[in-house]
Amino acid sequence: MEKSLKIVSKIENLRKVEKLVDDLSTEFNISADIYGNILIAAIEAANNAILHGNKLDESKSVDIHVKLEDKKLKIKIDDEGNGFDYKNVPDPTAPENIENVNGRGIFLMEKLSDKIEFTRNGATVELEFNIR
Repeated sequence: MEKSLKIVSKIENLRKVEKLVDDLSTEFNISADIYGNILIAAIEAANNAILHGNKLDESKSVDIHVKLEDKKLKIKIDDEGNGFDYKNVPDPTAPENIENVNGRGIFLMEKLSDKIEFTRNGATVELEFNIR
């Protein structure tokens, strides 16, 4: 099974990502705890793509590809930005960062997914979840 979604870089389009995850959850009878992990991680990844990758440029889009294989749900999110140094992201749990409003997205994606991989210099993130 494969599905794709292309959204314009507008924050309100995160609702479409939420609907995609809702539909996947229903289609594959994903448990509530795994559903929550998938939803939060996918929303964070799409939000980062819109805000940081495409810099809210509505002429740019975010591509989301979903693939189910061998009880693993893979969600790949691509933006049109230049990427970022994903190996040097500040730790949001460090005392100097604990009160920062931003900077928790990658941390959440790492904690909530079973596997995370950045490619294209950080302009693509692939999240993997064991769903059974």
